[in-house]
Amino acid sequence: MKKIIYLLLLIVAFNSACKKASTDGGIEPTPTNQTAALPAGAKDGAVFINNGTSAIVTLYAPGKKSVSLIGEFNDWSTTTLPMKNTPDGNYWWIQIDNLNPNTEYAYQFYVDGNLKVADPYCEKVLDPDNDKYITAATYPNLKVYPTGKTTGIVSVMQANQPLYTWKNASFSRPTKDNLVIYELLIRDFTADHNYASTLAKLDYLTGLGINAIELMPINEFEGNLSWGYNPSFYFAPDKYYGTKTALQNFIDECHGRGIAVIMDMVLNHSFGQSPMVQLYFDGSKPTANSPWFNVDAKHPFNVGYDFNHESQATKKFSKDVMKFWMQQYKIDGFRFDLSKGFTQKSSTDDAQFRLYDASRIAIWKDYNGYIKSIDPNFYVILEHFAEESEEKVLADDGMMLWNNMNYNMNEATMGWLDNSNFQWGFYANHGFAKSENLVGYSESHDEERLNFKNITYGNASGSYVIKGNLATSLKREELVAAFLFSIPGPKMIWQFGELGYDINIDFNGRTGEKPIKWDYYTDPNRKALYDAYARLIRLKKNNSIFNSTNSTYSLAGGVKYIKLIEGANTVVVVGNFDVVNQTANIDFGSAGAWVDAIGSSINLSSNSYNRTLAPGEYHIFSKAALK
Repeated sequence: MKKIIYLLLLIVAFNSACKKASTDGGIEPTPTNQTAALPAGAKDGAVFINNGTSAIVTLYAPGKKSVSLIGEFNDWSTTTLPMKNTPDGNYWWIQIDNLNPNTEYAYQFYVDGNLKVADPYCEKVLDPDNDKYITAATYPNLKVYPTGKTTGIVSVMQANQPLYTWKNASFSRPTKDNLVIYELLIRDFTADHNYASTLAKLDYLTGLGINAIELMPINEFEGNLSWGYNPSFYFAPDKYYGTKTALQNFIDECHGRGIAVIMDMVLNHSFGQSPMVQLYFDGSKPTANSPWFNVDAKHPFNVGYDFNHESQATKKFSKDVMKFWMQQYKIDGFRFDLSKGFTQKSSTDDAQFRLYDASRIAIWKDYNGYIKSIDPNFYVILEHFAEESEEKVLADDGMMLWNNMNYNMNEATMGWLDNSNFQWGFYANHGFAKSENLVGYSESHDEERLNFKNITYGNASGSYVIKGNLATSLKREELVAAFLFSIPGPKMIWQFGELGYDINIDFNGRTGEKPIKWDYYTDPNRKALYDAYARLIRLKKNNSIFNSTNSTYSLAGGVKYIKLIEGANTVVVVGNFDVVNQTANIDFGSAGAWVDAIGSSINLSSNSYNRTLAPGEYHIFSKAALK
């Protein structure tokens, strides 16, 4: 009997020590979990029922031994809300009651007695380190982080979230081949770096004539000052740019101006702040039992942790993310970052990485089919850069492919001709059946700015000098823009390229903050470039001949030209990219009067156009006047 009493005393003492350790920040007790099937209506994350007074909260976490829900509704206790585990061991869920539908509740999951993570499906997170730098003007009444109650990123849920009333339900998207996309980083576009301040610049953008904005990643990423390619939460807009309703209003107002909004979507990888990474992590990389991530990246261009897109768990998650943004935010398209990385074939260099990959094609056809089942007219744009035969299959399936012409076009603007042939801009050279599937650009967030290289490395001959000469370097940008917008198919420009932005891409580090140069707009030379862009974009959008399937060109030498034919009309774009006078000798196809969209008309006595062009001189001739 004494032995039994002694053992009972030891058990009581042990339990008391455990409880004290829990309150002192030591080892916390493990909750007792039950097994039960998911209730009807439950899904990943929080689903509110009973008019918002109850919520069913669910976590997909196969193989875990215990999970409990902790948060403001139970004073962050790790034992009072043990979650039920489904019979297959994959899902954990619990119903919590007595909630106020109008209250924001911070919460986390407590997993296996040693890990606290936020909800991967939550629409808002609180960050103990970075939220303090978000101003009230950008995010009014931001909920305070529960300091002293828990650690790490926490989720937020609320039944009665502020609702946005959409005004422009009848928005009609521009056709693919007529898209002129403006790629934009909220952080470096205005000093206030938020949706409201960006919205205030819509007059500037509509004046330019663009009809789509591509926002660099806007879902929660690590830190605040980022390009956004280090994502962690895929359903939560990053608070550094503003509230959910501010983003919805931005999209709505763009639609009201005839501007589509395309979202840069990063599903090749995720970063360590992600609860999906943390749930299956050995301290240095994902574990082999992760439902979503490869232990090691399969390709040499990966950053963060590499998603396995052949995993059914990853497919489901990715589709959930896509559907959410399409429906909740009325986004018009996705530009998928590093889409070539959606592979399970291992490679050590780009030569291997870009080879035709049937499994990768199957993944993208599946995602594209899913997106089109929700919205048949949705833009699906891939940053792919794989073997041409693979890109052709994807284009034939209706996807659009990024087409980088930066190097060759920049050689042309600098006046260095050997590598200045940018015929890769033509869709037929890719084997594509339609121009609408190739998104051509001379600048993107990832490329050195044309005018930085013009001013730093430009060619010269006699008094004609590009290097160090702002006026001349800007005219060279106008010259190449005339050709860019004349090549059939959708086009993209990088923010402030229309003003000749000339700050090195590596200024303050490649992804670091860049000077916001709205003063450029008051410089007459830079404003002249903006006006030229606007004129060229208008010509592209208003005249179907710029999407003609009948084209010839010569883009290898100093004198370059593009010839487009549609019905009875012909357009010839001709320019001298050399730094000395050059004679153009081009078969226009017919004699007589030709109208110059940027200058004076000419009258040809024969089919042949034979003129001496000064360096940087260009013309856009047509038989019938262009609109």
